Amino acid sequence: MANWSDPRTDSVGFGRTAPAAQQVAYDAGLRSYMLSVYNYMASGVLLTGIVAMLFAQSGLAYQILAGPGLLKYVIMFAPLAFVMVLSFGINRLSTPAAQGLYWAYAVVMGLSLSSIFLVYTGMSIAQTFFATAAAFAGLSLFGYTTKKDLSGFGTFLIMGVVGLLVASVINIFLQSSAMDFAISAIGVLLFAGLTAYDTQKIKSIYAYVAGTEMVGKSVVMGALSLYLDFINMFLFLLRFMGNRE
Repeated sequence: MANWSDPRTDSVGFGRTAPAAQQVAYDAGLRSYMLSVYNYMASGVLLTGIVAMLFAQSGLAYQILAGPGLLKYVIMFAPLAFVMVLSFGINRLSTPAAQGLYWAYAVVMGLSLSSIFLVYTGMSIAQTFFATAAAFAGLSLFGYTTKKDLSGFGTFLIMGVVGLLVASVINIFLQSSAMDFAISAIGVLLFAGLTAYDTQKIKSIYAYVAGTEMVGKSVVMGALSLYLDFINMFLFLLRFMGNRE
C-alpha cells in the first residue's frame, strides 16, 4: 500500500511532487469511501424505519410482539445474531455476502423496532428521529474533522455501554423510574460520544484498506457501526421525547 506520508519529494512535471499527487488521490478516495459508508448507513436506517412502520400498520406487530409465542423472541433477538455474524465472520465473508447480511439485518431490525409504534405516538417518533438525525450529523462531522485523537475515549465508551447493559438488566427486576431516567440520559451521552469516536475510527481505517479487497467490507462494517450508534441514540432519546399512546 502506498505510503501517503512519504517525505521524499521526487518532482513530477512543473515542480509538482509525487507525494502531493498521491495525497490528492488519497483524499479523493477517502471522500468516496466515507460517502459510501454514510450512504449505506442512511439507507439502512431508512429501510429499518419503513419496515417498522409497515409492520406496525399491518397489525402483525401487535399480534406477534404483544402476544405469546416463540416468534416474537426470534424477531427480538435476530438482530443480535446478524451483528455477531458480521462482526466475527467478516474476514470469511465475501463483500456481496456482507452487504446482503447488512440489508437483512436492517429488515429484521425494522421488525423488532416496530414495537415502538405500539407504545409511542407517530408524531413523537418523527420528532425524535429528526432530532437524532441532527445530533448525529453534528457529532459525526465533529469526529470527521477534529484533529484531536479520540481513540483514548474508545475503551471508556465501550465499558460504559457494557455497564449500561448490566444496569438495564438489573432495572428489569427493580422497575425503578429514577434508574430508568439515569440509564436513558447516560445512554444518549454514550452513543453521542461513540458517534464521533466511530466516525474518526472509520476514517482512519481507510489508510489500511485503501486499494485492497477489504474496502467493500470496511464500508459495510463502518456503516453498521454508525447505524448502531444512530439507532441506540434514537431509542434512548425517545424515552425523553416520546409521548405514549
